[in-house]
Amino acid sequence: MKLDWKPDRSSHVPIYLQIKEELKRRIEGGEWTVGTLLPSQRELANLLGVNRSTIVQVYEELMADGLVESVQGKGTKVVNNTWNVIAATSPDWQQYVSGGVFQPNKTYVQKINEAEFSEEVVRLGTGELAKGLLPVKQTEEVLASLSLEASHLSYEEAKGSLALREAVCEFVSKYGIHVSPSSVLIVSGALQALSLMTNGLFQAGARVAVESPSYLMSLRILTSANIRGVQVPLADVQHKPSVLRQYKRQQDVQMFYTIPTFHNPTNVTYSTAVRKELLHVCQAIQLPIIEDDVYRELWFDAAPPPPLKSLDQTGNVLYLGSMSKIISPGLRVGWVIGPEPVIHRLADMKMQTDYGASSISQAIAQRWLTNNDWFTSHAQFVRDKLKNQRNAMLQLLQEHMGELAEWNRPSGSFYIWCKLKHPVDMNRVFHRCLKDNVLIHPGTIYEGSKHSYIRLSYSYETGERLEYGIKALARVIHEMLA
Repeated sequence: MKLDWKPDRSSHVPIYLQIKEELKRRIEGGEWTVGTLLPSQRELANLLGVNRSTIVQVYEELMADGLVESVQGKGTKVVNNTWNVIAATSPDWQQYVSGGVFQPNKTYVQKINEAEFSEEVVRLGTGELAKGLLPVKQTEEVLASLSLEASHLSYEEAKGSLALREAVCEFVSKYGIHVSPSSVLIVSGALQALSLMTNGLFQAGARVAVESPSYLMSLRILTSANIRGVQVPLADVQHKPSVLRQYKRQQDVQMFYTIPTFHNPTNVTYSTAVRKELLHVCQAIQLPIIEDDVYRELWFDAAPPPPLKSLDQTGNVLYLGSMSKIISPGLRVGWVIGPEPVIHRLADMKMQTDYGASSISQAIAQRWLTNNDWFTSHAQFVRDKLKNQRNAMLQLLQEHMGELAEWNRPSGSFYIWCKLKHPVDMNRVFHRCLKDNVLIHPGTIYEGSKHSYIRLSYSYETGERLEYGIKALARVIHEMLA
């Protein structure tokens, strides 16, 4: 539960009474409905920066007013036993919330999503560009160059703006991918593409092979669609792609999801030889591939090998690209490239769910992709900055965590996949760091058994904040090993 409110310490109204009235307002106003579990006394005290005794008094008075009750072993929850609530009984929204088809995020992920919007929190795991790396000035020029037309304020066709799809075709041709606009679908980022695929291309109970660890396993997209993610060790795929034959034979997996370029979270990149063998194996066993290629432009010293899609001559690969990692996550523009029947199916689903991506965002994206000077200049600027930030994080890690962990030197993207040398309780590490306003991504988010791993990111924090974060993380681990 998020409480985006703080008591006014300059007010003549006592702090405990301000808190009580705020909680009472949320309950009586229907924001916190019957059955809603309130934060624990300690948690609420920390959130509001007050003594626990203050929260004890607040909860006791709310109980006396009949608004909440204490449930042994569960905490304090809203109850329906006051006259004002009885007079206008609300639905049991908790029953609806818990009964929805779409599964809630993992607890870790929910906490991460909430904490990332606090300016006080040092974000050591965030997978997005820092605000200083976003092309504000160039995008202002893009907007100024747009001649606003009625079409920019209207719906686009199901597959997305034709001008943008043509621009995408031209853009990916430099990777060796040659397609027509009819084979392109514009989506609100690669995440939406995955959601459309899981709900539109599989029957309930289907199995999808996924590299382990994997970003996809941090989400509930598969389980919400009643699809099972079958985890295939990343090292097995990288060293012997033919391992997928046994997963196809023994577990009847119906598709393989892969991030072969700057893999998330490990930052591994498959060689050209591995890509060729992987595609050959999957074509031979008729196992379609979803290639997530959103990090491709974030290389430092040398461009990565060509995408799987560039080697695909049989329509075996569904290719995902995005503007989010290199230009702006706020544009919410990405694309799917694949056989026309698949694109038609996904486009129909997209029209049923949101009637297409923002027309203005598509117009901005189209300008970015067609102005090669703008894109090339900004991409190089981002690479240079990320490379410097990578070096800074590596130096800090060596200074403060050299005896605690080991890692590889990334050749691109955002992430460093750290393996701790000694076992620790990663749940405690996460919460202890968060208490110090440092946010990390435990490896268990990406695979349940990765208790000794942490995904760190050098894309967001710099300077003193980055140094503070690494020092705090090292201190927490040292204290837990003492």
